[in-house]
Amino acid sequence: MDFETIKAWFTIENMMNLIQEYRSFGPLPGILLTVLEAFLPFLPLFIFVMANANAFGLWMGFLYSWIGACIGALLVFSLVRRFRQKKLLAFLHKHPKVRRLMDWVDRHGFGPLFLLLCFPFTPSALVNIVAGLSNVSRAQYMLAVCIGKMVMIFTISFIGADLQALITQPSRTAMVLVIIFFLWYVGRRIEARLNNASVNDDNGKINKEKEKVKRRGH
Repeated sequence: MDFETIKAWFTIENMMNLIQEYRSFGPLPGILLTVLEAFLPFLPLFIFVMANANAFGLWMGFLYSWIGACIGALLVFSLVRRFRQKKLLAFLHKHPKVRRLMDWVDRHGFGPLFLLLCFPFTPSALVNIVAGLSNVSRAQYMLAVCIGKMVMIFTISFIGADLQALITQPSRTAMVLVIIFFLWYVGRRIEARLNNASVNDDNGKINKEKEKVKRRGH
């Protein structure tokens, strides 16, 4: 069985049949499919999300897909962050494109990560790897993943089955854009609080060190 044959097998019908076959395991098959996609990015996330929406209903299917996508992304990020100094991943640091993307993520933090993760056809596996190699904080990345994936999975579940609705039903498109803007704004506010907390912690540590120096001087 060649690679193209394997890819051709991943259809909505086959995925729905797979989920129904293992229905006794509850939502686990639907969640595991989207977790697997994070490690094997050639798998069609769009198909998995639509199969979940059809098998479990729009809202529960969306929830299961979102949980799986977030778990998968955070697992990849954590593994890369854990082993980024190993020889296996060291060569990535030297790759010019990866280096530029890492610097971009380091400079801008939450904003670009959120936007990248919002779009269904963004190579999220690359984003997960670059974020793990970068110096972005775990809290920032978790925030970007959870909110960005929420937008992306919801968009696929809501309008992915009928792409013509983007044109024929502008109210749908407007609703999605409003939700994206709202979640982006909330994410930025949370990020600001995280940054302030980090600055306060750093200032607190500096003040403690100064106090220790003063005490030694006396």
